[in-house]
Amino acid sequence: MGVKTKILLIYTGGTIGMIKDYESGALKAFNFNNLMKRIPELTQLACTIDSISFDKPIDSSNMNPSHWVAITNIIEEHYTHYDGFVVLHGSDTMSYTAAALSYMLENLGKPVVLTGSQLPIGDLRTDAKENLITSIQIAALREENTAVIQEVCLYFEYKLYRGNRTTKVNAEHFEAFASLNYPELAESGVHLKINKEYLKKVKKEKQFKAHKLLDDNVVILKLFPGLNQNVLNSVLNIPNLKGLVLETYGAGNAPTDEWLLNSLKKAIDSGLYIVNVTQCSGGSVLLGQYETSEELQHLQIINGKDITTEAAVTKLMYLLGTGVSPKLFKTLFETPLRGEMQEK
Repeated sequence: MGVKTKILLIYTGGTIGMIKDYESGALKAFNFNNLMKRIPELTQLACTIDSISFDKPIDSSNMNPSHWVAITNIIEEHYTHYDGFVVLHGSDTMSYTAAALSYMLENLGKPVVLTGSQLPIGDLRTDAKENLITSIQIAALREENTAVIQEVCLYFEYKLYRGNRTTKVNAEHFEAFASLNYPELAESGVHLKINKEYLKKVKKEKQFKAHKLLDDNVVILKLFPGLNQNVLNSVLNIPNLKGLVLETYGAGNAPTDEWLLNSLKKAIDSGLYIVNVTQCSGGSVLLGQYETSEELQHLQIINGKDITTEAAVTKLMYLLGTGVSPKLFKTLFETPLRGEMQEK
């Protein structure tokens, strides 16, 4: 028998790591050192599992860039000692974390699988066990001594998705996530079916590199009928604002009011990066397809194509943090860096 695959579990917080105190009914954080006791099925996996917990596990609603840096630090520090990483995370902001980590972990040659659950690990009807067991199994997959998955992904309710393509779509169904613009990477049924043609390929000669500088001077603004000049200008004039994700209608359309276009033009001319993404759950921005997006195209607004809002806002933080020159910024944003958007 070969050497066992080594997996590191990183517990950040969230429902998956909670157990119910049956006397009080309250949820409390689970001690991951007792993981094998709680889920004896894990002993059937041909891998060794170690775990690290945040000193203070957090609800994912409190997740922020400093926590992404903490996760990145843990992965960087243990990168050579483990074959795969499973990040346990609350589901509410999991798509943001998955997108951020995909940018921060450059030339990733190993799997980083984010998972969580809608019900705590000790609940009778919990989804935590299946999500955790299969995530570990996926992280341990190897072929010819190489990891099958070499990217940041998200596993939830029998499906593995590219992390930076996901959005949380339901607060109470077990099927909490969707990847509307990119096919799933794997499906777990009686067999674990990997869709190899959709997996990210990493150039072997490229060195793994962790990025830890993010700039959070960014904002998301959703267009709506009735958005007025005062509201728009107060957002555009936020002190130190560097990037704006503008959620437009349909295929990237916006009102053609002169005041709106003038305000956006003035902001872009003064150095603000504005990214056009669709507020629809799926689909793509097609600038110039309609008259209502032609004007935005003339403004040299950044075309977000089929990127999710979560992947757009974290990409802004990442590119601003790496100090990309204004000349290159638009081109670089419109280029898929980690498979987060379509090529053309």
